[in-house]
Amino acid sequence: MPEFVLFAIVMLLILGAYWAMVVYPKQRTFQKRQQYVSNLRPGDEVITYGGIIGKIVDVEAENGIAYVEIAEGIVVRLVNAALVQAYNPEEIARNAQMGLEREKISAPNEGAR
Repeated sequence: MPEFVLFAIVMLLILGAYWAMVVYPKQRTFQKRQQYVSNLRPGDEVITYGGIIGKIVDVEAENGIAYVEIAEGIVVRLVNAALVQAYNPEEIARNAQMGLEREKISAPNEGAR
């Protein structure tokens, strides 16, 4: 009987750790994305899952559809889940610079042969 109790406690600890490290963070990310999508308004600039930058023209929240203008006169219909984040040019440039700096640090010195 004590072996069973010990086994049950270990299994509960493993399940608790799995929930805390995998399930809970995914739930938080999903809730943040749902809140972001529910607050979209015409005129907001967004980045799609495919990396396309566009401007919200209309949102059909009840259908989960957004109309995004990706070029002058070109409007595409997207599922709200495909809208990843707001377009912030300064943040995109900062992330690109950080990526370039990391690349320089991790790349071997090819000129010293």
